[in-house]
Amino acid sequence: MSVLFQLSPSITIFPIIHGSGDFAVEVRRQMMARQFDCLAVPLPLSFQRPVEQAIHFLPSITQVVQREAIQFSLSNSPPEFSFDQHDSDDDDQPDESPQASYVPIDPCQGVIAALRFAIEERVPRYFIDLETDPFECYSAVFPDPYALKQVSPERFAAALLPVIPRPTELQPRARVCAMAARLRQLGQQHRSVLFVCSITDWPWIKEAFDEQTPIPAAAPGVVEHDDIELPEIYSPNPKQLLFTLGELPYITSLYERARSELELDDNLSIDGIKAMLLSARQHYQAEMGTRARKVSPKLLATLLRYVRNLTLIDRRLTPSFYTLVVAAKQVLGDEFAIALAETAREYPYTQRVPFPTIQLGIEEARLPNGDTLAMKCRLPGPVVQWGQVELRPKPPKQQQDEWELSWNPHAQCSWPQEDVVIENFRTHIKDAAMALLGNDLARSEKFSASLKDGLDIRETLRNWHTGDLYVKVLPPSKGKLDCVVMLFDSPADPRDYPWRVTWHAEHHDESTLSLFATDYQKNMVGPGIGLAVYGGAMFLFPPRPTPDIWRDPRFDFTDTLEERLLAAACFHARERHIAILSIAPPGT
Repeated sequence: MSVLFQLSPSITIFPIIHGSGDFAVEVRRQMMARQFDCLAVPLPLSFQRPVEQAIHFLPSITQVVQREAIQFSLSNSPPEFSFDQHDSDDDDQPDESPQASYVPIDPCQGVIAALRFAIEERVPRYFIDLETDPFECYSAVFPDPYALKQVSPERFAAALLPVIPRPTELQPRARVCAMAARLRQLGQQHRSVLFVCSITDWPWIKEAFDEQTPIPAAAPGVVEHDDIELPEIYSPNPKQLLFTLGELPYITSLYERARSELELDDNLSIDGIKAMLLSARQHYQAEMGTRARKVSPKLLATLLRYVRNLTLIDRRLTPSFYTLVVAAKQVLGDEFAIALAETAREYPYTQRVPFPTIQLGIEEARLPNGDTLAMKCRLPGPVVQWGQVELRPKPPKQQQDEWELSWNPHAQCSWPQEDVVIENFRTHIKDAAMALLGNDLARSEKFSASLKDGLDIRETLRNWHTGDLYVKVLPPSKGKLDCVVMLFDSPADPRDYPWRVTWHAEHHDESTLSLFATDYQKNMVGPGIGLAVYGGAMFLFPPRPTPDIWRDPRFDFTDTLEERLLAAACFHARERHIAILSIAPPGT
């Protein structure tokens, strides 16, 4: 390791960014490359036993939480009179809600990765931070740790030296000086000491070590070991791991899988994003079924380019969770964005652990007894910025069941806004079919005085030896279309499309519509709103009254739903041609 990280011949300091999988991999690589006699970490001694106990349960995620004493303010001034004042003899009021500090047992935390390796290799561990109550947490904005793929840790840390702020508060200064003093003691007891600390503390610990700076007197919050609450181990709600892990839960699981299966994990911060997108596509297609858009490689390439551009605007090398969800919504819609968000929250290593469950939020937590605490991380990573994205999630199953029970089967109707869209699409298909009718009548002739409908390149090249030019002549199509058939799922499974109906037009702009679709009552999307997926439909325009084709015995000779639609179209159409929209041509 470079001289830059040497505090003395026997002490090596390795600065990291907490909560980064890239730095966790680098810590493990450094510990495997060189043998150390002991490991020192920037945590108080009170955390050693519960943290090391929780590490044994990895890859299950846990939290070691230490509650802080409630701070009271004593006021000697007489209270102001108020009609809403409660009768109380106590003037001591708590300054704020109860608080706690915690250590996330996260595989992508560099300190946890170092402790995990040291425990497995039976290397002595020392927790050298001061005991504090309350703990003052501070963080900073850092460059993207992905730069370690091209830049050495020494160059990375040296580049940050000019912008790392000197600690001004008494407690951070006291902690820095105390850790430097403790390192001097360890350097006298061991030949090779590794100290893993935050990159924001590294230059000041080195300065205090070289200058032997004494601990500032009267530092706030510094207490004796006997004056603090004993930390407790909790198991976070598996759906709320986003609030405690440094990386996305899905990416964290990839690091764990690579570790257990001895796979390369050097580029998981980028390759994991691609794997997450592919997994989200599978979940999206399984959830939406036939309604799912075809997420082709071209669309994924467009999504990744959009993600790259947003990431560069944010001056990052790897995309944030917010960037991924926004790009997915813009390119592939709300449903895919929701599938991606749900995939990012997945963490398969959720074995049962003998610890109570804690509910997590943004810098807060609810204990099993119902107490809500403001949470402060002992290993803070970069400053987290939360963004807001408006998505339309699927209603919960319980609410869908309530809407289904309140549905009136005798008062159903189509949605007018969607009727307009459907009729516009039917008009578009009819116009496209009419244009195809005229192609059979197209001919070519020699150029004389007019280009007609354009130069016919093929015929001109065929007669190139004569030196003549040929032009296209497209006469207007003859005839009309009054029937359009659309087959969206062919061959269609009748069990998937139990709803078969013929609707008559409600006004002169609507068609007579016969369709087969999924059961709308099985997919309630709102109070009195059911969603059905069309398998196929037949449109007659101008509208006319027709018997229900699904009960008409004249069409009982057909075997499939598509054949019945086509037979009805041939029977009820008044024109010679029928327009068919299908992924494949109809059978004989």
